[in-house]
Amino acid sequence: TQHVIKNIPWTTAKNFTVQRGWQQIEELISTWDIHESWLHHSEFLEEEELKDSKRYHYRVCWGLPTRRKPIPRATASVYFVIVISKSKPDTEPVEVFYRLESSRLIRRPEQCQFREKWLQDIIENKIACAERL
Repeated sequence: TQHVIKNIPWTTAKNFTVQRGWQQIEELISTWDIHESWLHHSEFLEEEELKDSKRYHYRVCWGLPTRRKPIPRATASVYFVIVISKSKPDTEPVEVFYRLESSRLIRRPEQCQFREKWLQDIIENKIACAERL
């Protein structure tokens, strides 16, 4: 069976605001197939001015709180970058990339379906590392 990659229609550069970017990241996350027990917090980190673009950085921090452990032992972060090109018309949609904490692989929402297992792996690795210390 073929996986359908879920994406959202991204705002145009002209209509972009930091708040709109945050809302759209939340909208994208809502399309991900992640169990409801996962909770997250998202935040805007910084605006970066480059020669050919402006980049807006966000972080989404995930955890699995339980009744017994309301504060998770470890969390997993996903870092988003929304890019506004200075060379493309401002009627074009913004470009969006994300990467997982502890990974240098950069993904695009329209090319790769997010997997809950990625979050589980990060948390399991952190807990295993902490237990070794």
